[in-house]
Amino acid sequence: MQAIITDGRMLMQDAIESYEGRLGTLRTGRANVSILHGIMVDYYGSPTPIEQIASLSIVEGRQIVVKPFDPSSMKDMERAINESTLNLPVQNDGSVLRINVPQLTEDARREVSKSVGTFAEDAKVVVRNVRRDLNDEVKKADDLPEDQERALLEDVQKLTDEFIKKIDEIAKAKSAEIMSL
Repeated sequence: MQAIITDGRMLMQDAIESYEGRLGTLRTGRANVSILHGIMVDYYGSPTPIEQIASLSIVEGRQIVVKPFDPSSMKDMERAINESTLNLPVQNDGSVLRINVPQLTEDARREVSKSVGTFAEDAKVVVRNVRRDLNDEVKKADDLPEDQERALLEDVQKLTDEFIKKIDEIAKAKSAEIMSL
């Protein structure tokens, strides 16, 4: 039955990793190549993640440089970035794309901070769903004495509380980082 707790821990850890990945896609005013994660480029007729067909790097702290492995795909990359929700200007200098990441205004930082909270709530829902599934598994076990069942349910709740606390800490740190820029 301890396998249930171990499996639950792994699933909840996956939820935290997914949450941190989503946080990486937020525009914070600092150049960060992870904001390009999820941008798909039409590469020879098939949608391909930009990080698979170009090298991404940071220059001078506020500029992302996208250097395509295949120069013929430059226009498609530029179009994909321009059509994304980033709303960042793209400069094409013939061999690389340059994306300047401007400082965020106070209002924009508040909006991004709200997104952090929304993402945190989504992650908490995933953790609570894992808790529900674990509790169902424990309750379905027929050969379990009542006191062991209660102890396992308490362990599941402690595990859930631990991961909810981690999510809150990550959200608080990210919001503080965003608001301090």
